[in-house]
Amino acid sequence: MDPFIDISNTTIESERLILRYWQMGDLSDFYEYASVPGVGEMAGWKHHESMEESKKILSLFMEEKDVFAIVSKAEEKVIGSLGLKKSCTEAFPEYQKLKMKEIGYVLSKDYWGRGLMTEAVRRIIRFCFDTEGIEALTVGHFIDNYRSKRVIEKCGFQYVGSGEFYSSQLQKSFPEMRYILLNSPNPM
Repeated sequence: MDPFIDISNTTIESERLILRYWQMGDLSDFYEYASVPGVGEMAGWKHHESMEESKKILSLFMEEKDVFAIVSKAEEKVIGSLGLKKSCTEAFPEYQKLKMKEIGYVLSKDYWGRGLMTEAVRRIIRFCFDTEGIEALTVGHFIDNYRSKRVIEKCGFQYVGSGEFYSSQLQKSFPEMRYILLNSPNPM
């Protein structure tokens, strides 16, 4: 099952981060990290080439109401995003009846290696399981995206198989690894 989670009125805090609904005032911060070559490509999308392109995608985030802006408390700026999308359960029929979401994330290259995405994902896991009653979360990473793999492992996800992700933006297929985290009384 794929329940819709409207995050437009949700604000979640962790030690160093605020996860909240996007605002049009975030456009400059969004473009700043999304325009860096190599950042989006690790998630299957082409880095942004104009502020107008970022504005269109930001408007989509706001319309769909399922992607959090990740805000650095120290710098009071948006440094990434974390979305709750439909889970790709077709590849794993044993999980299809669970109330599930897929998480996807991207972080500004300037903030890599600080444990911030692990902090954000752990907080979203608690939100999904404790507040939204989600029974399982899925996530994936391209086979050579070792940074994302470490976040996934640190957050307790279990490897369930590999597959292929086709990026229409990049017109290319990527081998990927797929993971699941089942809700339990103490998921972390």
